[in-house]
Amino acid sequence: MIIAGFQSGHDVGYCLLKDGIPIIHEELERFIREKEPLGDGLEMLFQRLPDVDLENISHFSYGNPGGMLGKWADICGKKEPRNKMNKLMSRNDGKFFIIGHHQSHAANAFFSSNYDEALIITIDGSGTDKKDWNDVTSEATIDNSFSTAFTFWKGKGLDIEPIERIPMQKITIGSPWRIYTREIFGLSSGHPYGLAAGTVMAMASVGDSEKYWKDFYNSFKAGGGGPSSHTMENCRKYKPIADKSEQDAFDVAAGIQKATEVIAKEIMSPYIEKYNPKHICMSGGVVLNSVMVGKMYDWYPNVEQIYVCPVPYDGGLAIGSAQYVYHQILRNPRVEWKDNTSPYLGNLYTEDDINSALSKYENKIEITDSSDEDVVELLTEQNIISVFGGGSESGRRALGNRSILCDPRSPDMKSIVNEKVKHRQWFRPFAPSILRESVKDWFYKDVDSPYMTTVLDWKEEVKDKVPAVVHLNGTARLQTVTENDNKWYYNFIKRFEDKTGVPIVLNTSFNDREPIVETPEHAINCFMGTNIDYLYFYDLKLLICKKKV
Repeated sequence: MIIAGFQSGHDVGYCLLKDGIPIIHEELERFIREKEPLGDGLEMLFQRLPDVDLENISHFSYGNPGGMLGKWADICGKKEPRNKMNKLMSRNDGKFFIIGHHQSHAANAFFSSNYDEALIITIDGSGTDKKDWNDVTSEATIDNSFSTAFTFWKGKGLDIEPIERIPMQKITIGSPWRIYTREIFGLSSGHPYGLAAGTVMAMASVGDSEKYWKDFYNSFKAGGGGPSSHTMENCRKYKPIADKSEQDAFDVAAGIQKATEVIAKEIMSPYIEKYNPKHICMSGGVVLNSVMVGKMYDWYPNVEQIYVCPVPYDGGLAIGSAQYVYHQILRNPRVEWKDNTSPYLGNLYTEDDINSALSKYENKIEITDSSDEDVVELLTEQNIISVFGGGSESGRRALGNRSILCDPRSPDMKSIVNEKVKHRQWFRPFAPSILRESVKDWFYKDVDSPYMTTVLDWKEEVKDKVPAVVHLNGTARLQTVTENDNKWYYNFIKRFEDKTGVPIVLNTSFNDREPIVETPEHAINCFMGTNIDYLYFYDLKLLICKKKV
């Protein structure tokens, strides 16, 4: 059974779910090389998979009611995708489902976990849900009054059951964050460079959180979902303060971050106390706030694991809507977590694809047969190495298949990569990829973070060994790696540990301000346009360097 899920509006993409397992998930931004474009996920499916046998797709699911439904042709300027869908719907009555926004978030969070039972929490700016969450037909009524920012669910077996949804008119976090990022700090908040919320979080970690948080708390609690009067008043008040100095900007950012944590804890705590879950599954754009997720382990010590799915923002709605149809509507059994949670859902590129891309630069590059051991040696010699292999990671985090890797032991490496490769602010941190079994030796908490979604404190006695991946406040947003997660990457880090005694490498996304590279040609273009020392196609064991002029 194949279910095609798609997301239109922003964070455009599609997925194919085969027998409950996501086999491909792609987002438009990876291919047009611009972040957060508007578009039609259904159109993308037909364009990217022109030879797909539509007769073999048993069901279609749309995971963002209110986003673009009924407006695809107007925004995309093309009627063909909608005409195709109309034909499909006419031939397949009862096979096309509209799944609520937060319903899709919750389904993705729970059904991609390995938990049979969990409390599910979704947090974002806002998302339009159906008036009746049990109405999942193609004629479901969409009601803007049910635009929500927080939802709570009980997950058990094949079912997610709604507990509570909090309308965005009452409270919202994601929407003010986007506005503050743009209006106070002058940073990107959408297309074509994406939302720079991560920069604000990095600033917050070295600011005084006590100065300004109450005003931002009140703006979140005022709700509204857009540029509310309270939000804009804060912009007018705090932009001059943030403009005074770098430290003042850090203090304002810290106030926004603390307000986020205070109000999130305030909203979540009654439900966590009531249901006392061992496991919490989370989704929605706000849960990309990895600092908040990390602190939840302190807030709720009885919770064993907080699981954030690989694509928690709206790009994951395509997957979640398909999972909801497969499990909850069609009553198909859960699949094994090792198959279901792979984030490496991009297209696989062949040797011919890679060689064709390399041939365009044959006069500018040198190609040598290499090995993982050779690349590890180059890392220890303080080289910056980009790696490309397997399917690309779904989501906003590079997890070893489209990554830039460095030696974390170098005290200068963070500055070098920020300045010469990523072209971003000096204070921006880099993530450690660490062998899962070693987490307890390096961090105060021993938890899973396979998708780089949790910030933890380094142990004081070891953090000086890896200065390139220790943030200014002694924390890190870590990626835990097991052999089951990514066999090649796990073994690569293991080789680095065997040589250095350190089970950690510095990992950042393979890009330079644009979306993470997708194709071999994207990879070579980025490599040639930056100060990356080597490009390693690990599937083919090919090492690329630039010819010296």
